[in-house]
Amino acid sequence: MEDYENYDGLGLATLVRQGEVTPEELLEAAVARIDRYDPTLNAIVTPMFDEARRAVHAGVPPGPFQGVPYCLKDLDIAVPGVPLRQGAALFEDFVPVYEAEIVTRYRRAGLVLIGKTATSEMGLAPTAASRLYGPTRNPWNLELSPGGSSGGAAVAVAAGYTPVANAIDGGGSIRIPAAW
Repeated sequence: MEDYENYDGLGLATLVRQGEVTPEELLEAAVARIDRYDPTLNAIVTPMFDEARRAVHAGVPPGPFQGVPYCLKDLDIAVPGVPLRQGAALFEDFVPVYEAEIVTRYRRAGLVLIGKTATSEMGLAPTAASRLYGPTRNPWNLELSPGGSSGGAAVAVAAGYTPVANAIDGGGSIRIPAAW
C-alpha cells in the first residue's frame, strides 16, 4: 500500500471495511516503514511482527479500528509473553504472563499490535532515551530528541509507522513530544 502513511487510523479501518485493503496489507506496509526508518530513528524497542501476523491470520475483530496497526509504549502495560522492560536494564528479563485490560480493549477495537516503543528509564525523564536502548531520534531533525517519555510513540506516528500509538502522560510524557 503505497500511500499508507497518508491515512489516519479511522481512514485505514474504513478501507478495510470497504474491502479496498486487507489487514495483512496494512501490517506489511507498517513493517516496511519500520524496517526502512527505524534503524535510524530507534523508536521500536520490541518488534512484534510475528505476533501481529498471527493475530491478523486469526482474524481481527470488526471494531472501529479493524486491522489498523498500532504500537504500545513499553511502560507499565503488560502483554503476555512479551518483555516489559520499561526502558530499564533492571527489568530487561521481565516477561509478564497476563494481559493488561487496555491491551484487551485495543484488540477488541480491531487494532493490531506490531511493537513496543521506546521510553526513558521508568518513564522518568522528558526524553525517549535510556541506557538500555539508547536515544530515539526526532524524525524531523535527527540531531534533536522527540521528547518523552512517550517519544517512541510520537516517532512511530510522526514517521508513519502506525497512525495511532499508545502513550501515557503523567508529567508531560506525550505533551512534550506533541510540543516538540
